[in-house]
Amino acid sequence: MASFIAKAAQAAHSAASTLISNSQVEPGATIPPSSDLKETDPEHPITLELKGKNIIVGVPGAFTPPCSSQVPGYIEDYEQYKAKGVNEIYIVAVNDAFVTKAWKEKLAPNGTPVRFLADDKGVFLANLGLLFDASPLLGSPRSKRFAIVTEDDKITHIAVEQVPSDITVSASKTILAQL
Repeated sequence: MASFIAKAAQAAHSAASTLISNSQVEPGATIPPSSDLKETDPEHPITLELKGKNIIVGVPGAFTPPCSSQVPGYIEDYEQYKAKGVNEIYIVAVNDAFVTKAWKEKLAPNGTPVRFLADDKGVFLANLGLLFDASPLLGSPRSKRFAIVTEDDKITHIAVEQVPSDITVSASKTILAQL
């Protein structure tokens, strides 16, 4: 039994290392198709269809203090984004759909058009090269803190925080000024 557990742990570590090792996307790159993100129902994944200008914000963890202080800026600035031609704002975290839905309800009890997406396996973010090993604090690989501006599925701007707890280049006001 111990051998089975050791092999399973080694396989999980290997898979996590593979997910983290992808190179990070750059401006001009295409957002890879994703059909395994979840918005409100963990049993019904959505397909991310990027049309026009969009903002994708990656956060390390729902309910964490830095993330819970960053995301309200995007909620508050939503109308300013719309005025600049942004179709959708997506908040993406490596959490399950129950967690991201509860977090959205906590941050926007009266509702918000900002969409919260669960990348519960980290596949979407791994394909973007935007995972890091957050195991010591959060128990597993998590999203780097970032903001991406797209035109359809093409990245026109990407800002990634060098320190996951910092909110500077990925802050809503900073991204809004880039548009």
